[in-house]
Amino acid sequence: MTRVALPPPAGPLTEVLFEALGGSPAPLPELPEPQGDPLDDLDHHLALYACCELAYRGWAGVDPEWESEPSLVGLRRVLERRFEGAVVAGVAELPEASGRDVPERLEALIAADESPSVARFLAREGDPEQVRELLVHRSADRLKEAEPHLRAIARLPDRPKAAMVEILADEMGGGRPEMLHSHLYRRAMDALGLDGRENAYVDRLPGITLATVNLMSLFGSHARLRGALAGHLAVTEMTSSAASRLYGQAMRRAGFESRDATHYFDEHVEADAVHDVLASHDLAGGLAEAEPELADSIVFGARALMLVEGGLAQHLLGAWEAGRSSLRAPVRVRGPGTGERARSAGMHSSPRRTAPTP
Repeated sequence: MTRVALPPPAGPLTEVLFEALGGSPAPLPELPEPQGDPLDDLDHHLALYACCELAYRGWAGVDPEWESEPSLVGLRRVLERRFEGAVVAGVAELPEASGRDVPERLEALIAADESPSVARFLAREGDPEQVRELLVHRSADRLKEAEPHLRAIARLPDRPKAAMVEILADEMGGGRPEMLHSHLYRRAMDALGLDGRENAYVDRLPGITLATVNLMSLFGSHARLRGALAGHLAVTEMTSSAASRLYGQAMRRAGFESRDATHYFDEHVEADAVHDVLASHDLAGGLAEAEPELADSIVFGARALMLVEGGLAQHLLGAWEAGRSSLRAPVRVRGPGTGERARSAGMHSSPRRTAPTP
């Protein structure tokens, strides 16, 4: 397993934190108070992402014992609470879900969602650079696909537990390493000339992209948020098939037609069409039936997903409409994606057309 080093710091908080992580585990020095909007501030979310990553693969050159250092756990909780509070406040601005039961409420949420559609934009008019940028943004969570949700299995009653296991078993390749969805995503990145190592592009990602991953890690790390995690996964599965079909069209439209390039998206069109009912009725609905007090938490998780994903969509489409990259810095394209000539991705020389609404 190849680990990458910590990225460069993005502000006062990560400056001090990353310097400390380069040494032996010990109480952290006094840290600057996090600043900026906790929904998308880069310094805040890069610090939280770095702390959470210690519970996944870790960082090259960082002692794994940092994961349990009390002062780092304390920092993580401060950042999580600040982020969670902003999500709760932001969700209050979204439409409430109406319906008699949780599956019906989730369907109503999806129908009422007015977030702009990145998938539809890319399928209609996206260019190869924008498709590559999308893969770079999504690499932060797709290369660890399903891993935050695995933590909740032991916390669920029988029916939703069985449903989650069935869904995640598909994400994990059904026992076949070559069919792991994270592996398929890595192959897609390679086919487009991108670096498929986990966290290879974390230094290019804006705060709102990191927030989408930190939300999953937050929900997956705490038993009290198991309902929110179930709602998050349910709506992801309920909307994934249609979006994946559009992303597959976008890949082919941009000239990326090899099986390696499209297999990840084609696989999700089929698999997630099956997962739709399983996720809404057996996972989310089953959990609400077994633990009725979690019904609102399940819906909260779905609304929180829509909040942060809507913010990311606005960032991506706003950047492309303005004729600029959605990444913090360009990435080098190499290999199959460009033939013999390497060039920069994430930079545009001409203005983009206006992004369509959903």
